Amino acid sequence: MKITHIDIYRFSIPMEPFVIATGTMDYAQNVFIRVHTDSQHYGVGECSAFPMIVGETQETCLAMAKDFAKIWKGKDALDIPARIQDLHNYTAHNSTIKSAFDMALYDLAAKNQNLPLYKYLGGKKRSIETDMTIGIGTPEEMVQSALTYQKQGASILKIKLGKKPEADLERIRAIRMAIGKEMIIRIDANQGWNYEEAKYCLNEMEPLKIEFCEQPMRTWYDDLLPELLNNTGIKIMADESCYNHHDARKLINSNACDLINIKFAKSGGINEGLKIHETAKNAGIACMIGSMLESRIALSANLHFAYACPNIKYFDLDTCLLGHLIDPVTGGVTYEGYFLDIPDTPGIGADADDNFLKTCEMWQV
Repeated sequence: MKITHIDIYRFSIPMEPFVIATGTMDYAQNVFIRVHTDSQHYGVGECSAFPMIVGETQETCLAMAKDFAKIWKGKDALDIPARIQDLHNYTAHNSTIKSAFDMALYDLAAKNQNLPLYKYLGGKKRSIETDMTIGIGTPEEMVQSALTYQKQGASILKIKLGKKPEADLERIRAIRMAIGKEMIIRIDANQGWNYEEAKYCLNEMEPLKIEFCEQPMRTWYDDLLPELLNNTGIKIMADESCYNHHDARKLINSNACDLINIKFAKSGGINEGLKIHETAKNAGIACMIGSMLESRIALSANLHFAYACPNIKYFDLDTCLLGHLIDPVTGGVTYEGYFLDIPDTPGIGADADDNFLKTCEMWQV
């Protein structure tokens, strides 16, 4: 199956401003691609640039996408390891835009076998419930969001923190008091604290029944993660500290985390994500599947991946529910409340709405 050409789209999705410790996003900086072949199939891929975390912008993703398309043109789409290595040979990083190209390959491979992606990957469906993320605001604003989600039937909240410790403690205490003891609360500091702040905050939060804390400190403090684990009763999940399976191995061998968050924008997609999952599974470290600000296209790929990876125990698949003002997708993942499902159509099963694509800047390579 030879690649004939690739369509690249500036896939900007307007959204309500979303605030985390490292910055604010007021639109999803996404890129969408279609990898066309000499068969009846084309593959779709999407990525969401989050520059404050991964260091890529929509512009850098678009620039690299054009280069990647030239590299792949005329090559075999079904040789996934070779095509992924082509991209690694060209650039050492740029995992976000690599994830869109990786996704398109897996979409093509599954379509070629007339299988939904999760079955192509050897998985099976199971019940998957997403958490709902609350961005940083005043305690009153965050409490109101928590109560709204509670009334709408959510049972798991992910609270963004990572500002000044006392303000963060005020936020989380107010939320726990407002929603009661039954809802699950997990927190994500997005690298916002130093070691002393993280130790103080986590110990103060221990009575609040926190499920785990994602990425409490900047990655340059990874050497202090084992000490932090020994000085708090709240589990630590590595997020920005883990981009690939080598990072996972180092974290695990250093006893630096209890859990690992897999995101395609960090791993470069499904191919490396599977290696992270396997590394963690072999060590008895449970994983979460997370996301940036993707539409239901990439979220569909995330769900297929979760079905195929039984060691993924936690699900942060709420991005298109977090203030996207339009849904530019046909097919794909559906929500029943906060539970996810997807039709058994070949491949990822989602595509961009052609009417929306007509409004997007496009390049064909």
